[in-house]
Amino acid sequence: MAKIDFGGVVEDVVTRSEFSLEKAREVLKNETIAILGYGVQGPGQALNMKDNGFNVIIGQRKGTSSWDKAMSDGFEPGKALFSIEEAARRGTVLQNLLSDAGQVSTWPVIKSFLNEGDALYFSHGFAVVYKDQTHIIPPDNVDVILVAPKGSGRTVRTNFLDGSGINSSYAVFQDYTGRATERTLALGIAIGSGYLFPTTFEKEVYSDLTGERGVLMGCLSGVMEAQYQVLRKNGHSPSEAFNETVEELTQSLIRLVAENGMDWMFGNCSTTAQRGALDWSPRFRDAVRPVFDELYASVISGKETRRVLEANSAPDYREKLQKELDEIKNSEMWKAGAAVRSLRPENQKK
Repeated sequence: MAKIDFGGVVEDVVTRSEFSLEKAREVLKNETIAILGYGVQGPGQALNMKDNGFNVIIGQRKGTSSWDKAMSDGFEPGKALFSIEEAARRGTVLQNLLSDAGQVSTWPVIKSFLNEGDALYFSHGFAVVYKDQTHIIPPDNVDVILVAPKGSGRTVRTNFLDGSGINSSYAVFQDYTGRATERTLALGIAIGSGYLFPTTFEKEVYSDLTGERGVLMGCLSGVMEAQYQVLRKNGHSPSEAFNETVEELTQSLIRLVAENGMDWMFGNCSTTAQRGALDWSPRFRDAVRPVFDELYASVISGKETRRVLEANSAPDYREKLQKELDEIKNSEMWKAGAAVRSLRPENQKK
């Protein structure tokens, strides 16, 4: 492991130079890796491992769009694409990448196919940490491990294809074989992680649920809407309001932050923008900090997971979800966004 100083706190991380792809292949050479669920994380992790030379099979319900996608991605039915039950029966590493609600409903079946010494793999601590709600309690005679890419399943794949990889956390909840850690690291390298940093199942799910409800999605969406609405209320056109709220952020500034950090971005913008941003940043921080405290407490208490399981298990969940997404899509702000995106040079016909 490499010791890296993260702002005065030294952490151990695992890089691809320390745990090579060749080593990962050696560790997993006798394993059949069954990807259970080909929805969000499944395709990226499965395709990356397949391209890296690992023995990967898919478990997915036939007749679904995910089954069709697995076929179009080159997984042949009867050879590398099976029902969830059959894939679980064949696998020695069961990567449970079904939705959280899907993991709950299929657990009795998956559990029945776990053999002594198998590895039960998650990319989210949800199922195990909130066992009082999910009733997912792994048997004592298997390894229980986690690799959680810090990005969407789509990004897991696109970053792999461009050679950059995506950072992932990893954890061992239960080490039955004595090989759980090396299995975990090998799988993290196999799916194309840029580097791996240690966590626990608890910390992973607490940070993940907070992050996606906060800065990564929920907070970001809400803040964008607030600024857009203020600009429109004060007479700015949809194009101007969207460009100043979203387009400049996503197409310019956030890329500078990603490459060099916030201080560098502040230091390389106009002095007017620089001064205003530095003055207003603490005010926004202090305004939203109580909301984040409330959010984190809601995550720890299990309130957020109860909401997820109740909503996602409803028979009409997909219809209600689509209605919510359509409301966003059809709002003036995101209609303006579609128009702005169509005007990007790469989207215009030459």
